[in-house]
Amino acid sequence: MKIKILGHYTTKVGELWDKGLEDLLHEAIEGSLKNSDVNPDKIEAVYVANKASGQLNSQLHLNALASEYFEHYPPAMRVEGACASGGLAMIAAEQALLAGHYQTVLVVGVEKMTDISVAQTTEALSLAADQIRENGSTFPALYALLAEAHMKKYGTTREQLSATAVKNHAFAVNNPLAQYRKEISIELVNESAVIASPLRLFDCSPISDGASAVVLTSKEVKNKPEIAGFGHAQDSLDLAGRKSLTSLAATIKAGKQAYSRAGVQPGDIQAAEVHDCFTIAEILAIEDLGWFKKGEGGKATLEGETGKDGKIIINSSGGLKAFGHPIGATGVKQIAFLANKLEKGVFNLVLAHNLGGSGATAVVHILKNS
Repeated sequence: MKIKILGHYTTKVGELWDKGLEDLLHEAIEGSLKNSDVNPDKIEAVYVANKASGQLNSQLHLNALASEYFEHYPPAMRVEGACASGGLAMIAAEQALLAGHYQTVLVVGVEKMTDISVAQTTEALSLAADQIRENGSTFPALYALLAEAHMKKYGTTREQLSATAVKNHAFAVNNPLAQYRKEISIELVNESAVIASPLRLFDCSPISDGASAVVLTSKEVKNKPEIAGFGHAQDSLDLAGRKSLTSLAATIKAGKQAYSRAGVQPGDIQAAEVHDCFTIAEILAIEDLGWFKKGEGGKATLEGETGKDGKIIINSSGGLKAFGHPIGATGVKQIAFLANKLEKGVFNLVLAHNLGGSGATAVVHILKNS
């Protein structure tokens, strides 16, 4: 059975003061239906990805909020897996299709993060870390530990981290939906404020509002992007429980599953959207997914191997760093962005990588032209 992407839609991403949580949710649903030419009454189920609407918006039960968009109130469920919520919602929908429960479903991810203070948002996001073993930590601090370990073991440099941010901002200039459409320099990143050493302000993805949706079907349709393979894996929630701080085991496992299901190798992938919540996260991802040897991801980035003319094009949307990171929507908007590239014939085989927390959850999807 093949799963095809009938249509997709992503809202503008950024500080969207004029739109609320429900506005973004319904905009993405409506847009994806229009772009897929699917009548609303043909949607048999809805999967809603969201990380923290309870803490951020005082609104839970988002599955009901999404279902009421439709006159027939299709069954709906909310999926939460920290920053991997979008990828997990995709997998839940795909498994339902493969099991034959439904033939056409909708996946929508949404997060409205800017209506409360930065301190409150930071506290809400920190709940995705281990609340006993990592109590009081923030994600910049946890990823700073990963960066320090990588720098110590492999000699990864400040310039290599900065080059990751510079590349992604350069890509975002051409993305009209991106939060930050402005090029930056290595010097600017190097000199930006320290958030958690060695990570600086421009190493970190922003707080963002946004939503994205895709319509999936198991029916036989032609000339639509296909989900060729997917993988989902877990690791210890806390860093102390990991076997290594210089590699994310969940990414490696999920990647191997996706490659195997798709029947492809890492070298076959033309472009990827990887989870660059912090610059070190992108460097870890491009190594763990098999494009560069361990310890060489930073050097490859600095040398342009992940840019528009490189060995593999990484985060041509601008990534989380510049496109933005509305957490529940991120894993879905990665799929939507890549599906659009496939439809336009820019690429034929692409990969999406979505992480939760400091790497405890990983979801990988491989898409291809059918």
